[in-house]
Amino acid sequence: MNVALITVGDELLAGDTENTNATWLARELTDRGVAVRRVLVLPDDRAAIADAVDRYREAFDAVILTGGLGGTHDDVTMAAVADALDRPLAVDEAARADVAETVAAFRESNPELFDRYPEMGLDFDAQASIPEGARPLLNPVGLAPGCVADGVYVLPGIPEEMKATFETVADEFAGAGRSVTLHTPVPEGALAEYLADARDRFDVAVGSYPSRGEEHNRVEVSGEDPEAIDRAVAWIRERIEIVADPETGDDQVTGDAEDSG
Repeated sequence: MNVALITVGDELLAGDTENTNATWLARELTDRGVAVRRVLVLPDDRAAIADAVDRYREAFDAVILTGGLGGTHDDVTMAAVADALDRPLAVDEAARADVAETVAAFRESNPELFDRYPEMGLDFDAQASIPEGARPLLNPVGLAPGCVADGVYVLPGIPEEMKATFETVADEFAGAGRSVTLHTPVPEGALAEYLADARDRFDVAVGSYPSRGEEHNRVEVSGEDPEAIDRAVAWIRERIEIVADPETGDDQVTGDAEDSG
């Protein structure tokens, strides 16, 4: 399963907000054996978002967007997705009921806020509008709902809300990818020949990543054939010094297969 991530927000491009959503989603998907092939950051620009969604939904099994949902002037993601799918926006009644319930609960807990800012009333229809025919993703911990349509998943941008909403669809993401992380005190420059040889011999992806400030560098062996990965890992172990993970005391394995040891 190949996935593209799109995170939306002028504040991300300006460096005002750290893009933790992309990192968290990439890690979650990789752990599920899914290959993340693109990570794109876009401004709050309806046309740019629509163009990217249109291109990516044809190229990947799924596209996940975060950010740009809500009722402010720059929340254009849902309209952009509707443009890309060539569907009108329509009020989803389940989403509208959930928005109304969330607002009522917040009003009850914060009456002084609504007394002070009576103009804070929300347009429930606008909040609950998603591409016509899309499946709504109700927001378990916030206000703005997401949706799913034609392999495009739209999630809120607030990290806590994004995580909680993703969990409602997490089981829809699974793949055959697997990765084994090794740790070695060997300098990265001395690894190059061995790792390139392992890649070519066993048809796996091999990457090396220097761990600055730490004693050990990381070597990652990944692919979709567990046996090829195991052979590559065994071959690497025979040729370079491998030490235990400083945190777990073992190799780190992600994906749908267990480490064979």
